[in-house]
Amino acid sequence: MARMHARTRGKSGSSKPADQTVPKWVEYKKGEVEKLVVKLGKQDMTSAAIGTVLRDRYGIPSVKAITSSTVSTILKDNKLYGKYPEDLLNLMRRAVSLGKHMDVNNKDVHSKRGLQLIEAKIRRLGKYYVKNGKMPAGWKYDPKIAKIEVQ
Repeated sequence: MARMHARTRGKSGSSKPADQTVPKWVEYKKGEVEKLVVKLGKQDMTSAAIGTVLRDRYGIPSVKAITSSTVSTILKDNKLYGKYPEDLLNLMRRAVSLGKHMDVNNKDVHSKRGLQLIEAKIRRLGKYYVKNGKMPAGWKYDPKIAKIEVQ
C-alpha cells in the first residue's frame, strides 16, 4: 500500500509473532509488570518508551502476553494516560518543531509544504478521535494552543 503523502511503498519490517505465549525465561508476573508500567508512567514516559524500557532493561518481550492488557490500557486504568492520544501528540510535536523552524526560515517553501501536510494529518486524526469519542466534541487543531500543550 502506498504512503499518504508520497507515491512510494512502505518498507517491510519485522512483525510480532502470532503466538502470544509468555516465554519460559521471563521471571516477572502480572502484578510486577503492572507496577513497573505504572512506575515508568509516573515518570511521564510514553507507552512506546515504556515498552522499549521493559524490553531492554527488564527483559519483558510483551506486556500484553503477560498481563493480557496493553501498556496504554494499564496507564488509562491508573489515570496516567495523557490528554491526547500518543500518535496525535507526536504529530503535534513535529508541527510545533517545524513551526519554530518556519519562524526563523520563512522562505523555506519545502518545510512549509511539510508543515501543511503534518497539520492535515493532525486534523484528519483529530476528526477520527472526536468521532470515536476519544477526544471532546468540537475539538479543533490550533497551532498556538498546540505550542502550549506540547511543552
